[in-house]
Amino acid sequence: MIPDTSDTIPAAGGEGSPPAVAVSAVRAGLAGRCPRCGEGRLFAGFLKVRPACDACGLDLSAIQTGDGPTTFIMQIAGFAVGFSALAVEIRYHPPMWMHLVVWLPLVALLSLALMRPGRGLMIALQYRAAR
Repeated sequence: MIPDTSDTIPAAGGEGSPPAVAVSAVRAGLAGRCPRCGEGRLFAGFLKVRPACDACGLDLSAIQTGDGPTTFIMQIAGFAVGFSALAVEIRYHPPMWMHLVVWLPLVALLSLALMRPGRGLMIALQYRAAR
């Protein structure tokens, strides 16, 4: 685990908000929290980013991740489900309908489960790289 640091950091980009305690970008992003203070919520909906942090006032509207998280999540889910399906096919030889019933919902659920933490992580890492 990456420990939090106790150093104080100035507000990023000359913002007028008070300094915040440095938090781990990985921990804050995966938890869906503000990348600067680690307290305020990052998302207003499932994937919609809040305009600003409720706790420290960080302007979150300037942070754009684009399709970066989606690309990584497709690769992770595709690798996990693809190789699992291949291993099951080699070992048990189930009918094709069984593959469709098992693997298609699994890849959809895995993609949805990883989307929010993945986007939060990309936002937190982008914030840390920009300051």
